[in-house]
Amino acid sequence: LLETSPGVAEVTFVEKEPAERHTIISWEQKNSCILPEDLKNFYLMTDGFQMTWSVKTDNTPMPLGSMVINSVSKLCRLGGSSMYTLPNAPSLADLEDDTDEEGNGDKPEKPHFDSRSLIFELDPCNGNGKVCLVYKNAKPVVSPDTEIWFLDRALYWHFLTKTFTAYYRLLITHLGLPQWQYAFTSYGVSPQAKQWFNMYKPITINTALLSEEADSFVNKLDPSKVFKSKNKTPVIKKKPPSQPAASQKSHTGMTSSKTSSLAGNSSRK
Repeated sequence: LLETSPGVAEVTFVEKEPAERHTIISWEQKNSCILPEDLKNFYLMTDGFQMTWSVKTDNTPMPLGSMVINSVSKLCRLGGSSMYTLPNAPSLADLEDDTDEEGNGDKPEKPHFDSRSLIFELDPCNGNGKVCLVYKNAKPVVSPDTEIWFLDRALYWHFLTKTFTAYYRLLITHLGLPQWQYAFTSYGVSPQAKQWFNMYKPITINTALLSEEADSFVNKLDPSKVFKSKNKTPVIKKKPPSQPAASQKSHTGMTSSKTSSLAGNSSRK
């Protein structure tokens, strides 16, 4: 499908050998948890997944799409250690707040960076966030129930799917378009990513996502208002205030007496 799309070039699929069963067992022992059955079967077929594609701009290929699932060796835990090697250095667990809203109604409970949850990175998303495999109940023992969540760059959590298989389908159907995970957030994809969505629409997509909701994505400017200050407005001269009625009467009386006197003088002459 990608190779037949206009402008698409250099579709690359990296074939990987299946993961050894003892590698998966050692990972589970090291992290004290059991991989979901569908993810374990996936690793037994291929130790990770990587597919990239580019688009031609001025006959020069530019990397665009990327579909990645980390191998077992790169399925690393998030928030397990400090970000720095200094003593008492801050860690992701320090972001936890007891006042955080818990899941209610349609919204599931969010993962925790502290010991209450186990979080493993499935996809680094080219630096746009992280797709994570989450064990939300790690105390007193790790529950086998897992979910797939998206952690954005502002360290906010967004629920994606309940199973790895459902997430794998999402990854494929969105063709690895940049920032496609943000379509499942409350603020949606960026204007630039939306342009790529319009050019290479995912196989299955909510049409409302691509509708022209300009107010949500584009800052509309009215040129008549923007450049209004540059238009010179005509200056209206104010009329002098009118004189009181009494002064007007005296002024008219003086004028009439002057004209009568001038008329008498001329007749005498």
